[in-house]
Amino acid sequence: MRATYMYAPGDVRVIDVPDPMITQPADALVRIVRSCICGSDLHPYHSITPSDHGVPMGHEALGIVEDIGADVTTVRKGDLVITPFAYSDGTCDYCRAGLQTSCHHGGFWGSEHVGGLQADAVRVPRADGTLVAIPAREDPALLASLLTLSDVYGTGHHAAVRARVGPTTSVTVIGDGAVGLLAVLSARRLGAERIILMGRHKQRTDLGREFGATDVVAERGEEGITAVRELTGGDGTHVVIEAVGHMPTYTQALGVVRPGGVISRVGVPQYDDAPVGFASLFGPNITLTGGPAPVRAYIDTLLPAVLDGTVDPGKVFDRRIGLDEVADGYRAMDNREALKVLIRP
Repeated sequence: MRATYMYAPGDVRVIDVPDPMITQPADALVRIVRSCICGSDLHPYHSITPSDHGVPMGHEALGIVEDIGADVTTVRKGDLVITPFAYSDGTCDYCRAGLQTSCHHGGFWGSEHVGGLQADAVRVPRADGTLVAIPAREDPALLASLLTLSDVYGTGHHAAVRARVGPTTSVTVIGDGAVGLLAVLSARRLGAERIILMGRHKQRTDLGREFGATDVVAERGEEGITAVRELTGGDGTHVVIEAVGHMPTYTQALGVVRPGGVISRVGVPQYDDAPVGFASLFGPNITLTGGPAPVRAYIDTLLPAVLDGTVDPGKVFDRRIGLDEVADGYRAMDNREALKVLIRP
């Protein structure tokens, strides 16, 4: 079968690898019908350590169950399933608490023992705790939105939930990538009436307005902080969702959050030295939260509105390619020519 591997910064290849096989009774084999490129995939695209063996890529997918191990009970052959970006057993104390990304027996795609999801097929460990069967056919018009439940919609929702967004909450979202835009959608659905989107790509921020942003601030750094402060009477917003993961955006978050507010980080941090001391968080009573989204915990909540068309998070996909074109998809996202790239078989 074909699978995407990254060998060095900018070096993405689709290669032939052995077909996956069931090796444990809790496994399932899934034929992938839709996958995609994530903004977080661009971090290794810039900085991965070169290697001869490469790293399997991709962590978001929809697929059809082709086979199941003897112990699998929650999915059957032929089911259309969502494959979250982390696999989990569904039974440990962390899973029962809705924190599947910390599962004692789980992990993430592209590790030593499992492949990536930018591929033709995958072996899914802990299938009962990981996969979610969807009561829907392979409707091309619906697949893109269903695919967002494997990561980016669940991640945007997680950011808003962790920040306790509600009807009286004012929100700033930093970043106009797919996660940032779906954080806007999530904040609106949780009742926020004032949502400021900080982004500078008009096509993206227009979609942000469609999703519920009330204001757009294109400026960055101190200029951007000043603009948000002016919009909020000098106070800043109750919540800041940081959906990028770079130090300058964390600094922006510190600049626009009001005293007593919450910074919710879901952009994968590309730094280790974020200030958390008296002047930054302690003195103004700022809460710092966020982290990898346990999207498996949110699918049951978010799925009905996707199925009935109330929301259409699949609008974040603005380019569709075949698997053999995946290197071009990475380049398009890296060059900001595409917001999020969907991959067909």
